[in-house]
Amino acid sequence: MSIYITVDIGGTQIRAAAFPILGYEPLKIKRIATQNSNRSPAERLITLIEDVIPVGEDITAIGVAAPGPLDPSTGVIFETPNIPELHHFPLASYLADHFKKPVALDNDANLAALGEWTIGAGKGHKHLIYLTISTGIGSGIIIDGHLLHGEKGLAPELGHTIVLPNGPRCSCGHRGHLEAVASGPAITRWVQQAIEQGKKSLLSNAQHLTAKTIADAATQGDQLAKAAFERAGTFIGQALADFVHIFNPSVIILGGGVSRSGDLLLPPINTTLRELVIDPNFTNNLTITTAKLGDNAGLIGAKILAQTIKS
Repeated sequence: MSIYITVDIGGTQIRAAAFPILGYEPLKIKRIATQNSNRSPAERLITLIEDVIPVGEDITAIGVAAPGPLDPSTGVIFETPNIPELHHFPLASYLADHFKKPVALDNDANLAALGEWTIGAGKGHKHLIYLTISTGIGSGIIIDGHLLHGEKGLAPELGHTIVLPNGPRCSCGHRGHLEAVASGPAITRWVQQAIEQGKKSLLSNAQHLTAKTIADAATQGDQLAKAAFERAGTFIGQALADFVHIFNPSVIILGGGVSRSGDLLLPPINTTLRELVIDPNFTNNLTITTAKLGDNAGLIGAKILAQTIKS
């Protein structure tokens, strides 16, 4: 029998899965920590893939979801946040040389968008924006039923849209990007600064602040925590108004850990977006929803990508 192998590379963990030729239910999934002092991520990825291959199965192709920027046409990763060992690394050819199988590589948010569009919250739509709000803010766009890549395969990077000129510094080094004001760490940083300035909160004595602990405090009525999500949602809604003007989607899908705070984040997003569009026709039939595929979106998207490889 034959299988597809898919990989999702993250800053903290790398996941690999084996999928049957038909369907999107994985036969086996395994994960490892991304960093290890003894072996490089690429070397450990080889072992991880070998560990998820079911006994007696033959690999048809391998699909890889990786943080960008990267070049899908050559399979080279240009730069990976938090994984310097993979900077300017030809990962597709590295895996192809080892396993003697065809390998395709694309941005992790692009492939999550592809998965959601194919069998998730975006199924049935031809025009889609996917935004993953987590440690960073990534994005994928479907236009006229095709994944948007741009000239060099670098598109889209919607999380690096400037929403607050001269604002907080982003992980990329520039200031005022959406990621710098609305990602999980950005929400945490804003709350921490407010507490240090004397703002009262249930979180004042918290040992370790995260977007999740802030969301929990907000659901308990904590005003500072609620304000943090109101602020982040307003910035996201501001950015989405620009994206809607440019791409005119029929659905916007929000994924990532921060999006799971739904009732805290969605109202300010909706309000701000609808206030800022130039015409109500941009939003009259627009659906804003959360992702359905969860952590498996990238793995499923990587399988869809692998299925396109021509042997």
